[in-house]
Order: sequence, then structure tokens, then C-alpha cells
Amino acid sequence: MGFYFLRMSLLQALNHLRNLNKKPSKLAIQMHRAMVFQSLFLLQLLLLFSLTTATATAKRLHTIPRLSPIGPRVWLDHPDQILGESVREDLETFFYNQTLDHFNYRPESYDTFLQRYLINSKYWGGANACAPILVYLGAEAPIDEDLDVIGFLVDTAAEFSSLLVYVEHRYYGKSIPFGSREEALKNASTLGYFNSAQAIADYAAIIIHIKKTLQAKDSPVIVIGGSYGGMLASWFRLKYPHIALGALASSAPVLYFDDITPQYGYYALVSKDFRGASETCYQTIRKSWEEIDEVASKPDGLSILSKKFKTCNPLTDASELKNHLDSMYANAAQYNKPPTYPVNKVCGGIDGGGFGDDLLGRVFGGLVAYKGNRSCYVNEPTNQSETSAGWRWQSIRLILQRFASNIIFSNGLRDPYSSGGVLENISDTVVAVKTVNGSHCLDILFAKETDPEWLVAQRKTEIKIIKEWINKYYADLSRF
Repeated sequence: MGFYFLRMSLLQALNHLRNLNKKPSKLAIQMHRAMVFQSLFLLQLLLLFSLTTATATAKRLHTIPRLSPIGPRVWLDHPDQILGESVREDLETFFYNQTLDHFNYRPESYDTFLQRYLINSKYWGGANACAPILVYLGAEAPIDEDLDVIGFLVDTAAEFSSLLVYVEHRYYGKSIPFGSREEALKNASTLGYFNSAQAIADYAAIIIHIKKTLQAKDSPVIVIGGSYGGMLASWFRLKYPHIALGALASSAPVLYFDDITPQYGYYALVSKDFRGASETCYQTIRKSWEEIDEVASKPDGLSILSKKFKTCNPLTDASELKNHLDSMYANAAQYNKPPTYPVNKVCGGIDGGGFGDDLLGRVFGGLVAYKGNRSCYVNEPTNQSETSAGWRWQSIRLILQRFASNIIFSNGLRDPYSSGGVLENISDTVVAVKTVNGSHCLDILFAKETDPEWLVAQRKTEIKIIKEWINKYYADLSRF
């Protein structure tokens, strides 16, 4: 029913677009914009609904990793993976008195909460020079997690003479409404303010505040985000084109909706990644699901599997183990980046046979290769994080072509989420920058000397496009 309503709304918007071909009046243009915005936000709301309702299905079928630019901490424990710690000393932290509800006029809508943002002014050319402002849009995690690994802003700051701003998403980190996380996530009423539309309105308010405070009204703004944050960046440019000159949306699966991308597109790419690394590894994984079920069906089967995979607690069902392995394979594929290349690590462990030549012994070898030596591997005791709780709640080509501009959709084709990304240029200014070997959000992480040439080239292409936007803006500014 929801998608029927969406299609009808989009059809109305498209019919209105056709009518605009005949000398549109100002009123007609305003009506068209309102209808398109409505359709876009219907897409967002339906995405949030589908992600929420998909949680129960994921428990039974697949557990697709959340939309995060940095991936599991297991691959960030290495010193060469965390490169931004020295950058923190250049950051100054601020809190903005944010409006709880940007769209309604009930008494509680005017409640406020403190929203965290950080500024690095080390490289900024200043307001008098109309130097640009690069704004990183935080996503479904505390902003601290991104500061150490998201390097695109710092790596390009000197070249752009830009001010760097990092904004934390509402309901995460230190940007919690209602006084505490427990109160904010307590019920549907408090969670009602936890959505993408409110989040990008938050970003708009903070950007306007910063520009006013710094007297930088003519400084162009480029918004940047990865994964879910990349979706926010593209939506921000669509909703607030008067605030953001352009957007870099890295690994943003904006087309990941029913009937727009293949139903199993994500896992088709996971399979492709593993098959590309090793055919024998892929076949071992494929056969292992049936083997796990067969062992589990025996009288002491779950006990056998618990010992075989060194589980932290005895398995109560075969799906516990299968979901854990499924999540591991998906994470490895989604964040299959240099220098570690997790898919190759897993397949090396599987093909190596260091834990027995039997099918499940090989699979366990892959688990050890992925996680390293541990006392136990499956169903570890964990506390529910604000990220996992929040993501469960949160969780068009013609419109883009006719309406959008100045958006880069960057994707690595080894990232399973690229199946829901924009992979072809929509117009001259809504462009796709993709790499065959790239993984999730790889282009906006800190640059390293070991980066392959294709990754360096991808970043150079993105920088060139952003420079063109800014130069055109400066030309228009001087002319008008």
C-alpha cells in the first residue's frame, strides 16, 4: 500500500514536470518543487519503514551490515588503519541549541537539545576570500568514530583553503534529545523525531548558524557523507540547494528500494567478491550452510557445532551460527579495502585448511583469519549500542535528471551496497564516479602512500569536479 501511494505521488510529480515544458509560471515552478520534495521525502519515509520492518526478516534470513563508512572495528585495530588521531588537536568542539521539531507547530516542537559539531579552521582562507566550507554529515554513530578515519576533508583542506565542519547526527553521541539516551529511545513518541528529514534540517540550521557567526555568507558549502551519510548528503543538496553548492555522496545506496534494484542485489555482489577471490573458497561457503543444518539436526549436533566454532555460549539454534557467518562474509565484502582485503583474508583461512580438512573446519579457519586468535568467536556477550538501536529504527532517476545538480555519487563495485547506488551519470552535473576494485566509502577515508593508483585517480576526479563547481560559483558571484 505504501509503495502504491509513493508511485501515485511520483506520477503526479512527473505529470506536473511534463506540464512545465510549456512556459512555466513562478507559481507552477513552486508547486512542482513542493511536489518533488514531497515525493523525495516519501521515498525517505518508506526507506525508514522498510528498514525497520526488515529487521525481523533479517534475523531469519540475512543480516546485511548497517550503512557505516568505517566498517567493523576488527579491521580498525591496526595502527595503519587509524590515521586521524593527530588531526583532533586542530578541532574545536561546539554545541548548537537545536530545535527538536523543524516541521510542526505543537508546543513540544519548540523544545531544544544541544547538538555537537566540530570545526577545523587551520586551513581556511577566511570569509573575506569567500573560501569554501566542507561539511561532513555524521550518520548512525557518534561523530568521534568518523574523525579518526574520514580523511577526505583534511586531505583536501589545503588545496581548497577550506573550513572543515563535522556535525553529529541527532540521537547519537553527545547530541541526544530529551536529556538522555534512555528517554530519547523510550517510545514511539520520542522516537518520532528521529528521522532523516529532521536530521538534514538540523544540518541546515547549523550551517546557517556557522556562516552567520563567521560572517561567511558568500562562502560556498560542499556537504560530504558516506553510506547513510552519503544518502543524507544527496538529499541535503536536493532539499537545500540554496545552502549547499554541491554534495559528495560516497557509497550511498539511494536506489535501494523495492522494484528499483534487484531483491538480492546485495548478496549477489557478496558472492561475486568471494568467487573472485577464490572459487574453492566460494564453493566451501556455499556447501557449508547445508552441512551446518545437517550437523545441527543430530542429537548432539548443536553441542558439536559449539565446540567446532568455539562459541562463547552454547548454541541454541543453527541460525545463530549461520547468521554470524553470514554477517562476517557480508562485512568482509562491504569493507574489502586495501591493505587488509578482508575477503582475501577469509578465503585464505578457508583454503588454508589449518583447522582440519573437513568442510566446517575450513569455514572455522576463515572465521579465525577474519577475527584473529580469540578465546571464543560466536555469540559474544555485547551491550546494545546506540548505533544498533538507532539503525533499526531508521533503518529516481527521472527526478534526479530533471531536478538535481552538483551531486557526485561515488561507488566501489566490490561494495555490495553499490547494487543500490547511482552508477551512471544522470546529467552533466549529477555524476557517477566508480571504481571496479573499490569498497564501501573507501574514497573518503584518509589517503595513504600504499593506496592503489585507481583510488588516487578516483579522489582526483572528485576533487576536480568539486573545483569546477566552486569556480563556477565564484564566477557567478562576481558577475551578479
